[in-house]
Amino acid sequence: MDLAQIFADLDAQPWAEREHAYGSADDVPDQLRALASDDAEEAEEALYELYGNIVHQGSVYEATAHAVPYPARLAAAGVRPADMLLLLGFIAESEDERSDTSGACRAAVTAQLPLILPLIESADTSVRQAAVWAAARTGAVEQVLPVLRRCWEGELDPMVRAEVLAGSVWLDPAGAREFETAVLGASRTDGDADADSGGDADGAAGGDAEAAPVRLAALLACVDAELPWTAVHHDALISLLPLEPLVEGRFDMEQNEPLRYVVEGLLDRDTDEAREAAFSVIEAGLRHPDADARAEAVAAAEHACDVSRAAPVRLAGPLAALLGDPSSADPALSVVTQLGEYAAPAVPALTALATEGGKLADRALAALVGAAPETAAPLLAADLPRRPKALDTVAKTRPGGWDEAAREGGPDAFPYVPELLDAVRARLASSDIAWNESIHLGLVLAGWGQRAAPAVPDLLAALDRYPFVVLRALPAVCPPEERDRAAAALHAADLTEQSPLDVGSALHRLTGETGPLVRAVIDALVSGDRDVADAAKLAGELGGSEASELLPYLRAALSDTARKPGRSSEEGRTNPRLDGDTEIARALWRLTGSADEAVAIIAGVLEEADGGWTRWQNVRAAGAAGALGEPGRPLAPLLERKLAHPDHAAAAALALLTVDPTGQDRTRLADAALTSAETNADPRSTLDFLRAFGARNLTADQLRRLTDLAERDAHVFIPGFSNDTVRADARFREEARALLRTVEDLA
Repeated sequence: MDLAQIFADLDAQPWAEREHAYGSADDVPDQLRALASDDAEEAEEALYELYGNIVHQGSVYEATAHAVPYPARLAAAGVRPADMLLLLGFIAESEDERSDTSGACRAAVTAQLPLILPLIESADTSVRQAAVWAAARTGAVEQVLPVLRRCWEGELDPMVRAEVLAGSVWLDPAGAREFETAVLGASRTDGDADADSGGDADGAAGGDAEAAPVRLAALLACVDAELPWTAVHHDALISLLPLEPLVEGRFDMEQNEPLRYVVEGLLDRDTDEAREAAFSVIEAGLRHPDADARAEAVAAAEHACDVSRAAPVRLAGPLAALLGDPSSADPALSVVTQLGEYAAPAVPALTALATEGGKLADRALAALVGAAPETAAPLLAADLPRRPKALDTVAKTRPGGWDEAAREGGPDAFPYVPELLDAVRARLASSDIAWNESIHLGLVLAGWGQRAAPAVPDLLAALDRYPFVVLRALPAVCPPEERDRAAAALHAADLTEQSPLDVGSALHRLTGETGPLVRAVIDALVSGDRDVADAAKLAGELGGSEASELLPYLRAALSDTARKPGRSSEEGRTNPRLDGDTEIARALWRLTGSADEAVAIIAGVLEEADGGWTRWQNVRAAGAAGALGEPGRPLAPLLERKLAHPDHAAAAALALLTVDPTGQDRTRLADAALTSAETNADPRSTLDFLRAFGARNLTADQLRRLTDLAERDAHVFIPGFSNDTVRADARFREEARALLRTVEDLA
């Protein structure tokens, strides 16, 4: 087949009318032709562009299906066949088809099997391997499986055999048992789930007769097919460590970290036996004499701790044992740091690392902050300038930033230790600390509140160097008897480069002075910039005699859409504008006591915030609606619509409890709120709803669901805490259990 024949019908197609990832596919014909270029660089660039256009990050499009025949023809003609086959395989395996014809792209690749299957007999091993993989990804069992079985009988190359095995099980999961016996030497009857649990990995037909990549492929197939995991599998897997070199050159990207893949597959089974099997594999890997094997086990342990509540308790000790090993301490420390209080077994090793100094000392102290803060505090005080990571961790142990740090009555962010206060004060006197460090120092002081009052002179002395920090921390730590002096210092300072809102807010918090804050709020509302939401929030907190002065500015700061309902722009409001309108609605309600304006504004936000990018705009608007109480009842129909989406169902359910307490199906509200937590969409709003609703009012099934959230092994993931999943889930679990105890107390 010559090139003219391959591309004979290429220009006859209406490419400009078809869509790919970046719009019109009118550039696809030139890219397809360039695949056959004699210029290797040009051909490579064309392949790169096609991946970006027609199989973009795993997504396929209308134009993709129509492009498929050309790389298939090129492969059959011997033009970059391995590359062409891989492109076809990635198209066939896509689960994200963005066209009007579902399954069209995979069907297009399947239609090319007459060209693909003969390449399984190519003399080139890389072509055979790619052909096996691409053919299997079509899912065409009747056409492909018999070919793969014949290939298995005669193929000698280990990587191709591994691909044949994986492809065969992809097409026929039941066939995993056959490979389990043939390759691993495992045997059992269908009714004997735990047969050979103490067996020898090399015991029956197969065993070590197969090359390592093939044995690993068989183990991964057993995981995919959910075959019982026995001592045979365990021993075979550990004998192959490290695993990652065995999948280099394989095409399944999901299996490029095989040990983690096995652990993930076992944990997904959600049984005690499978969990124990996963943890045993990790422990054995952590004890392995090869450093690369231990690194793979650490990565698998990190994943296990991210998803399983049992993992941190079970694995903290084995991970701690690596902290004394110079070749493994670094990766192990990364995982231990995430365990918080569960890292108690590691405290002696962490203390030793933090005390001895060296490159890991700061990170060890950061881990100690979560595991044993009382131990960490004096160590941090002793060497604060050289412990930025530990200071950062201290500053963030109370989530929520400045607002939470300064909130009275909350739990301590970190143990108050006089020597650490002295160290923070001394550090503030430095003129060369970085921006982030200044913020962290301020957050620590704000978290201590007035116990940090001795630092007031230090904060005032640092006002010209770190004004952003001082304006936020000073009101939190300043005792009543020093507030007038502190306010006078702010008035005397040159703060023209600082946000007037920050300056006005600090003065208001210190002495109740309102003039500077009112002026700053008005200026921000008039400017219409991104500070509108903050300005409106502060306006609502002012109230009193300032209300009449602020009201016209609040109304004028509304977006055109909010001020002129029914005349929304084609582009709609940005998320900051939606948030600004929501906060203005809150402020108008607080300042006037009349809900009419607020209801209309919030209704507009709820109507417009209806896409995947407006999750938190919906949550905030629902919160504003709930703050209205029963005067917000006209918003009930809009809030009821939000119950259908887990992203904002819990917030909407909470709002409906207050705006329409007697007109709602309360069972429906609780169901929707629980779904928000079960889907990891907004678990914190779920807890807020349940506290307002009362756990004792849940049905038996809803109590079962809440109990599952509190007691299951799988973590609840809290949005916004992606780097602190273990501790965020632990807080959720504690609060969920507290709600359940209220029911037990009534029993």
